[in-house]
Amino acid sequence: MNRGSTVFLKIAIFLIGIPVLGLCVLLLPKIAMEAIEQAQDGAMLAYVVFGLLIIMYGSAIPFYVALYQGLLLLSYIDKNQAFSELSVNALRKIKNSAKLIFGLYVVALPLIFIIAEWDDAPGLVLLGMVIAGSSLIVAVFVAVLQRLLQQAIKIKSENDLTV
Repeated sequence: MNRGSTVFLKIAIFLIGIPVLGLCVLLLPKIAMEAIEQAQDGAMLAYVVFGLLIIMYGSAIPFYVALYQGLLLLSYIDKNQAFSELSVNALRKIKNSAKLIFGLYVVALPLIFIIAEWDDAPGLVLLGMVIAGSSLIVAVFVAVLQRLLQQAIKIKSENDLTV
């Protein structure tokens, strides 16, 4: 593979991570502070918002684990180690991270629904479903890639033994 393609993909991974980092550093703390202030006034919705924020922060961890594993996978490709157990392990970690994000947002959907009902914003539920659905699609796609890579490694090792 052309080294320029992996550099482009590495840049894309960084560009994907920047908005989520901005969300976690700039926007979510502001929302958390407002939720804490409302919770002191006794607003039950503030606890729902606070729970949703915890889930969102919790989903950022597997998101960045998956991005890091993607960078590792691209570095394995650069080093001509694409067909190795290291690549299979990186894909496994990406798959598990995507499954965890899916699970967290499935748990968050009732909270999102409560907030959307209160704010009369049905698009919010759709946004939660898109995040959950896209992480499920990533998990399934990576699982297929992982299985294909394992089969390719097996075929390669059998060919190495016959020669």
